[in-house]
Amino acid sequence: MASRSSDLPAFTESTFQYTQPPNPSFKFGQKVDATPEGKAWADGEKEGWKVIETDKEDPMKLYPLMISAITPRPVAFVSTISDTGVENLGLMSWFNMVTAYPALISISVAIVNNKVKDTTRNILATKEFTVNIISVPWIDNANACSIDAPADVSEWALSGLTKAPSVHVKPPRVKESAFSMECELFQTIDITHPESGVKSTTLILGRVKYIHVRRDTLNERGNVDPDKLKPIGRLGDILYASLGGGFRIPRPSWAVEGENVLELEKEDAGIRQPSGL
Repeated sequence: MASRSSDLPAFTESTFQYTQPPNPSFKFGQKVDATPEGKAWADGEKEGWKVIETDKEDPMKLYPLMISAITPRPVAFVSTISDTGVENLGLMSWFNMVTAYPALISISVAIVNNKVKDTTRNILATKEFTVNIISVPWIDNANACSIDAPADVSEWALSGLTKAPSVHVKPPRVKESAFSMECELFQTIDITHPESGVKSTTLILGRVKYIHVRRDTLNERGNVDPDKLKPIGRLGDILYASLGGGFRIPRPSWAVEGENVLELEKEDAGIRQPSGL
């Protein structure tokens, strides 16, 4: 891995392509090593396993390990306003949807050296924020906001991004974002280590009150087309990723496949039955 971005080849935008799944002929009960790719994957186990007991591991080693494996992560680009009126932009990759009814999203924000980040402080103070989905063409603008600026400095000017008025909340949304959510604070949960009592993270649940979505990113069903949205994802280290494509895998139906599954279960039970019984 190159140590500097300048040592890497220039970015080339890939074309999103829908494809068949990696194993289109998969049947229930088929082993992973039934395909050449699956066998190569299974053979990797010959290198053995590294087992880590998390309670005994240095948290500074656990963090990079976990974020390098729990990937790709969606990124929340959060716009908030402090109780003194300072506007803040921050990137949060511990982010996801919780439920659609009520519409809820979650953001986890770390507490570093007992210091609460501006995003958390502002949300707790004002109970309002917007979450903006980042697209490839302006990821550098968004990443600029990861700078460790003082709390009284707004990231808007350095980002080069444009404020757009929200309908329901005071924090502006990012005009360049093709999908933005206006949120009210629903609940916060402080994550406390059960032994040390140290608060390490604040889990923020936001209720989505309004969604702004660019029409040019929608497909014929009214949903977002990933090729048009061009969302970025977060990997480990300082790595981001773009979407290179997607494969469609139908969800199995019990009404159609139930008998086959029960037959496989009987066969598996027969294999596991001790001999002589």
